[in-house]
Amino acid sequence: MKILMVSSEVAPFSKTGGLADVAGALPRALGNIPGCDVRVVSPFYRMIKKGPFKTEKSKVIKNIPGRGAGDFFELREREEAGVRFYFIGKDEYYDRDGIYGTSHGDYSDNAARFSFLSASALATAVETGFYPDIIHINDWQTALLPIYKKGLPGRSHPLKKSKVLFTVHNLGYQGVFSKKAIADTGLSREALREVTSGESINFIKSGILYSDAINAVSKKYAEEILTPEYGCGMEGILKKRAKDLYGILNGADYSDWNPETDSLIDENYNAEALHKKKACKLKLLEYMNIDIPPEAPLVGSVGRLVYQKGIDIMLASIDDILELGAGFVLLGTGEELYEAALTSLASEYKGKIGVSIRFDNKLAHMIEAGADMFVMPSRYEPCGLNQMYSLKYGTVPIVRATGGLDDTITDYFEARDRGNGFKFAKPDIDDFMGALGRAVEVFKGDKKEWGRIQKRGMASDFSWRHAAVEYNQLYKKMLGEATTRGER
Repeated sequence: MKILMVSSEVAPFSKTGGLADVAGALPRALGNIPGCDVRVVSPFYRMIKKGPFKTEKSKVIKNIPGRGAGDFFELREREEAGVRFYFIGKDEYYDRDGIYGTSHGDYSDNAARFSFLSASALATAVETGFYPDIIHINDWQTALLPIYKKGLPGRSHPLKKSKVLFTVHNLGYQGVFSKKAIADTGLSREALREVTSGESINFIKSGILYSDAINAVSKKYAEEILTPEYGCGMEGILKKRAKDLYGILNGADYSDWNPETDSLIDENYNAEALHKKKACKLKLLEYMNIDIPPEAPLVGSVGRLVYQKGIDIMLASIDDILELGAGFVLLGTGEELYEAALTSLASEYKGKIGVSIRFDNKLAHMIEAGADMFVMPSRYEPCGLNQMYSLKYGTVPIVRATGGLDDTITDYFEARDRGNGFKFAKPDIDDFMGALGRAVEVFKGDKKEWGRIQKRGMASDFSWRHAAVEYNQLYKKMLGEATTRGER
């Protein structure tokens, strides 16, 4: 089975969030399944050009669907962990400091940049002679690909038989642009008719309408996006395609996130040597200039600083967190409003709060290993990866019961013999602090029970091999049973 995965970011080459982790780890896991040949297409960003990974220029490609005869890109390649990665080199689109934009907002030409990615992925498949059985696209940045595929000339075109799977990682980001952006795609107004409404064009609609199958990145999120609360206006068309909608939980990359082998933390440990985790905590306290007793609870957070993640809930809870006798450390980047507020709090509460506004992979690992608890008060969370990492590191998650957080965390007070974390229902301060308060109570009052919660989490297995098997089964089902809506 030949699989072509297309993603706007892919670890370890480029990354802003969990999508990159998926696009980097899932192909490797699929490659371990006999009979799977997986290749990945992604842009050649400045961070890759200046990064440690060497790529080879293979050819200049000019025959791009929807583009004029004078348009072209430079194809670059790299083999990594048994997977062939293709990078779309076009400096006017991708030679920038950011992937999607800056802290001031998105790049104004993102419609052009990512429609080009979709068209170039098809051109790459043709020019390299890799004709996939499955084209696996991800989020709005690649969602126009089925429309470009429909427009390929002739019934005998080698990509006409390829089935398309569209994975929804976050329905809150849909790629909505002014109708003026139609010209940037190279597609006709007629081709984009069903994804154009009023004065705007919606990229994600293309993935939902024209892919052969759709999946969300957890079973709970696949159910949630069929409702008005989580559907972000797409619940109507998703309901019409409900029979083609699946939920597959993302995996954790334990080759990177494993306290036994992690080279980025101060001391390695496992469930049988949990006492060694203390060295990681002491190092983190020192690094972040936190002056609390070593036995006091340390609460950690790593992620994007956006409303979806409940950052405002955390900000409003800082005084309550400190009243519990806890310290707080956070790493992330995002909206200027939240970056400024967190920086101000760190200055106001020196020695109690440590904040780092940047992308720092080493510090992310240090927080996962050194914190006692990891908070994720998300308003919605399609899957979430940090709670999986936290479990493996014996850092107990406190999460809102939504999406993948609900699928992976069992609340201790609901099932004491199976609990691996603490959950709360409402995205507000009272529910969040209620769960955190219960966790701190166990942490302070019963160390043996806390250790049992940690060890249950560390025994959890959310490795990518499970997700890869499910994706492989879905691919086979698509090849055997799915109807090709895009060719109608």
